[in-house]
Amino acid sequence: MLQTLLNRRRLARLAKTNLVAETVSVLSSALDYKQKVLELIGSAQQRIVITALYLQADEAGEEVLRALFAAKQRNPQLDVTVYVDYHRARRGLIGQEGARTNNDFYRDIAKDYELPIQIIGVPVKKRELFGVLHLKGFVFDQTLLYSGASLNNVYLAQQGRYRADRYLLLSNKALTDAVVHTHQQLFGDAEQTPPLLTDEVQLKDAAKKQSRNWLKHAKTMHYGLADNADAPLRAALLMGLGRRDNELNTSILAMLALAQRDVFIYTPYFNPPLALSRALRKCLQRGVQVTIVVGDKTANDFYIPPGQRFSKIGALPYLYETILRKFLRANQKFIDAGLLTVKLWKHEDNSYHLKGLSVDGDKHLFTGHNLNPRAFALDFENGIYVEDELQQLKPVLEQEKAVITAHAKAIHHYRDIETISDYPEAVQKLLARIGRIGGTLVVKRLI
Repeated sequence: MLQTLLNRRRLARLAKTNLVAETVSVLSSALDYKQKVLELIGSAQQRIVITALYLQADEAGEEVLRALFAAKQRNPQLDVTVYVDYHRARRGLIGQEGARTNNDFYRDIAKDYELPIQIIGVPVKKRELFGVLHLKGFVFDQTLLYSGASLNNVYLAQQGRYRADRYLLLSNKALTDAVVHTHQQLFGDAEQTPPLLTDEVQLKDAAKKQSRNWLKHAKTMHYGLADNADAPLRAALLMGLGRRDNELNTSILAMLALAQRDVFIYTPYFNPPLALSRALRKCLQRGVQVTIVVGDKTANDFYIPPGQRFSKIGALPYLYETILRKFLRANQKFIDAGLLTVKLWKHEDNSYHLKGLSVDGDKHLFTGHNLNPRAFALDFENGIYVEDELQQLKPVLEQEKAVITAHAKAIHHYRDIETISDYPEAVQKLLARIGRIGGTLVVKRLI
C-alpha cells in the first residue's frame, strides 16, 4: 500500500500541462512521417528546433537538410537549430571507417547557402560506447512532432524500405516552449556542445574540453514546464541520464507498479534491465495482462541476411533473441494462463523501432527509450508522459496499435523461438566466445 502511494505521488508530482484531444494525432507510417516533416519545415514562421540522434548523409537526410537551409533563406528571421549526437556525426557508418561523415556532409551542404543554420553536436560522454544523445523531438513554431525515429533513408521510407516507429503530433505552446528553452539551456555552451559547421581544430578542442561539470548538470536537468494542468487530458515532459534520480526511469517503473488491468509495451530490442523484468513479473503475478510487441530478429537494424558478408555487429539480433527466449521460458505459465502475450513484428525486409508503453488505457508514454540497460543507465533519454482520464486518445492509439500489430504474430511457447544451435555457424561461434570470456553480462549492459 505504501509503495503504491509513493508511485502515485511520483507521477502526480510531474509538472503537466493541459492537452486538447483535437490537437493530438498519431501518424501511421514512415512515409507520413517524411511528408509531415517536410510540410512543417515549409510552413514554419518563427522557429525550427530538431533534436535527434542523427541526421544522416544520404538522400533523405539531404532532402531534409536542404529544406531546412531553404526555409532559412526564405525567412532570415527563422531560427533553425539542429541538435545531434556529436560522436555519431563525426564517424562513418559501422563497417565504413574512413568514409565521409555526417559532419563532412553538413559542411558540404552549407557551402551552397548564404544564410547558415545552427547544427550542434552533443558529446554526452567521452566515447559513444558509454552514452549518446538519445533525446528526441522536432519543434515547428507551436507544433511538436515526437518520434523515436532519426532522419535517414530508412526512417523516412526514401527507397521503399522503412523502419517502423511511432509518430506523435501535437500542438501545444507550453510543451514546445519547454522543449526549446530546456534544450537551449543544455546545449548552449559552444565549448561543451560545439557547432558542427565550425572548423576542424575548434571541434576537436571542444571534444577534449568536455566537462564533468556539464555532465553533472545534465543529470539534474528537468524540462521547465509550468505545472498548470487541471483538465482530464494532460502531459508531462520527462528526461533522464544515468541510474540515479532518473525521472524518466522512475516514471516508467511507477507506471508499471500502478497497473491494475493491462500493460501494452513496444520495444525494438528485447533486453530489459533487472528492475524492469521484476516490475513486469509483479504485474503478471497480480493478474495484470501484459502485451509486448517486439521486433523479430530479422526486423532488427543490425540483422544480416544469409548470404551477405557477416560482421560481429550482426550477432546482436540473435543475442536479443536468446534473451527473449529466456524471458518467455521463465514466464511460460503466464503465457499459458493468457496473462502474457508477446508478439513478434515482421514485415518483408523492413525493420522495427517502436518504443513506449500504455497502462490501463489512461497512462501513456511516448519515448525514444529502448527499455534496456543502455537507456536506463548510459544514454540521454526523454519522453512525453500523457494522462488521459477519459481515454479521449483511445481512437487514435487503437488505430496506431491496429496498424502495428497487423504485422505481428503472437508467440505461444518459448520453444517457438530458435535456440543457439539453430543459428548460423558464425553467430554460434561468436556467442560462444563471448560466453567463454564471461562477457555476456557486459555486452547486455551496453546494447
